[in-house]
Amino acid sequence: MIIPIILSGGCGSRLWPLSRDHYPKQFLPLIHETTMLQETQLRLNGLQNLAEPLVVCNESHRFMVAEQLRQAGCPAAAIMLEPVGRNTAPAAAVAVLQAQKAGDDPVLLVLPADHVIVDAETFRGAVAEGAVLAEAGKLVTFGIVPNKAETGYGYIKAGALLAGRGMRDAESENLDSGCASDFRVPRTASRVTDTAYEVETFVEKPDAATAEEYLASGDYYWNSGMFMFRASRYLEELEKFAPEMLACCREALDKAQRDLDFVRLDADAFGACPKDSIDYAVMEKTADAAVISLDAGWSDVGSWSALWEVGQADGAGNVMRGDVLTHDSRNCYLHSTGRMVAAVGLEDHVVVETADAVLVARRDRAQDVKAIVEQLKEQGRGEALLHRRVNRPWGSYESIDHSERFQVKRITVNSGASLSLQMHHHRAEHWIVVKGTARITRGDETLVLSENQSTYIPLGVQHRLENPGLIPLELIEVQSGAYLGEDDIVRFDDKYGR
Repeated sequence: MIIPIILSGGCGSRLWPLSRDHYPKQFLPLIHETTMLQETQLRLNGLQNLAEPLVVCNESHRFMVAEQLRQAGCPAAAIMLEPVGRNTAPAAAVAVLQAQKAGDDPVLLVLPADHVIVDAETFRGAVAEGAVLAEAGKLVTFGIVPNKAETGYGYIKAGALLAGRGMRDAESENLDSGCASDFRVPRTASRVTDTAYEVETFVEKPDAATAEEYLASGDYYWNSGMFMFRASRYLEELEKFAPEMLACCREALDKAQRDLDFVRLDADAFGACPKDSIDYAVMEKTADAAVISLDAGWSDVGSWSALWEVGQADGAGNVMRGDVLTHDSRNCYLHSTGRMVAAVGLEDHVVVETADAVLVARRDRAQDVKAIVEQLKEQGRGEALLHRRVNRPWGSYESIDHSERFQVKRITVNSGASLSLQMHHHRAEHWIVVKGTARITRGDETLVLSENQSTYIPLGVQHRLENPGLIPLELIEVQSGAYLGEDDIVRFDDKYGR
């Protein structure tokens, strides 16, 4: 059995203004109409003996994870919540310990939720190859066949050949019996994909000259951050090389609380866990590391230029999403989420439009967007954290207009969902139903409103909004008062545990 472990804890800002702390890139449809999290699970379809995934994410993203997996028809065996980020080695460890609870020793496939793999069939073939190695006790990583002298990735130097296209059938019995060391052969100069090697060494991100040497040698692969191993082997190596980390992870899971679809790790125990990646904690130290070469259109989508590289370009080299028009523009990435974007005479640029921000940058400077995000955070501006449209477990809200003593929101409540029973100290609210049916608790009253009907929620009155209908409920909310922050909420009853 293969159990995918999907790591979805990142809050990267390199794709701002689309990716933000509370809605990062793994939840965005950057390549196709499905989001990157959904694609991570969907590309596994077709693998034999595949179990439901274990997903590890932070608490603020939990409802987006659950909803997106539900929409993709890929329910998770468990969604594990990190109270604080501790990098990939502890995240994988708690998932591995969870996977072992049934008493089995499954093969785990560890995948970041925010990577692109264009050729899913080739990827599945490499995973099948990795499962054989993992069953034999190897700790497997996937090395990306480089197509340029990239300085933004770590590299893996391959050693002796373990298995490949020309020898898989002849040697599979030895490998399957756990005797991989019995048939190692000298490494050949030519490399083919879907081929397994011992790992000679991991190397850090190189400078440009060193990256050129790596590319020319044919001995090096990009480090993808994807892994396969049996549960027991990962825990054995973690016990050997990072025993304090494993002890903290065991305690965090032993004291975890089950909450709806979620496993809430103990905050104190997990917070005491050392931070480290799988690479540093285990893979660089183990004597049983193996690398499978993979050439499947992989990208970690670390910048807007990476999206341009993996996107479908027109005849002028432009990659466009949304409502975009161009004239005499070449080799640009142009992305509109609402308003029309018109590009005239641009070359090698990135233009990204959202409701509250527009990014314009040279494509070769796209990584520098992080400097803008730092400025936003230093100035305390919300654009680094939230979009104007904010997702909630019951639906979403979008800011339409605001001033010092009022703001207007468009609220969407999913069918069958409800907000918490709550009250506000500093604001009153007017609600106008524009679509669907609303059941409203207001003090001791219960109201049912349909389209074009409205009500008023006075300051200090307990209230709840529910959607009893079969279609989404949409309403316009006008807030007025001395303070309009989202933290002016006193919850009395909330099925989402907030």
